[in-house]
Amino acid sequence: MTQLLKTLGRTALFRGLSEEEAEKALSCLGTQRRCYAKGEAVLRAGDHVGSIALVLSGSVCIENNDAWGNKSVLDRLGPGQVFAETYACVPGEPMMVSVVAAERAEILFLRAAPLLDEQAPPAVQRLVRNLLSVSAQKNLILSRRMFHISAKTIRGRLQSYLSDQAARRGRQEFDIPFDRQQLADYLGVDRSALSAELGRMQREGLLRVRKNHFVLSAEKDG
Repeated sequence: MTQLLKTLGRTALFRGLSEEEAEKALSCLGTQRRCYAKGEAVLRAGDHVGSIALVLSGSVCIENNDAWGNKSVLDRLGPGQVFAETYACVPGEPMMVSVVAAERAEILFLRAAPLLDEQAPPAVQRLVRNLLSVSAQKNLILSRRMFHISAKTIRGRLQSYLSDQAARRGRQEFDIPFDRQQLADYLGVDRSALSAELGRMQREGLLRVRKNHFVLSAEKDG
């Protein structure tokens, strides 16, 4: 329990809570810890959930799969990040997306019902305030993706996404959280076409790329 409390203390959801307060909140919410292998579904579209999920280790991808088998990656979440909070706080609302382990992942599930109780203890009320902040941040992430995929061309989507990554890190060299297929799914494009465009951009001197490591350049070679 001590190690779990230390881990939770580094997350946005438990920010500002002492270990004693965090322990009280966990006791009130009730918890379940589960491990998932790479590629294993954590939650599926259509599921009804009553718990908020927090990634303790590893990472998960939020995916949307249509009736024809087309997949779109909406986000990738790592340690300390939460998911399914919206559905957990709206009882009876089925999941519109699936959550799949991108690598071996350990997930902590927290019952949402106590968060909706007006008589919840102070520690739980603080979690509610933190959860509001987390949800607002996730809305920004979703809006950012919508901005990226609004470009009509693959190059336009890449430039939008990579420019945003560089700006958020404050440097032109960085790693992205996606492999090539996941990046293609995130941007809503074909993987082969994406790879071909990255190759052209690299030959034009706009960037250098190796796997998920990018170095952007404002000037073309020659």
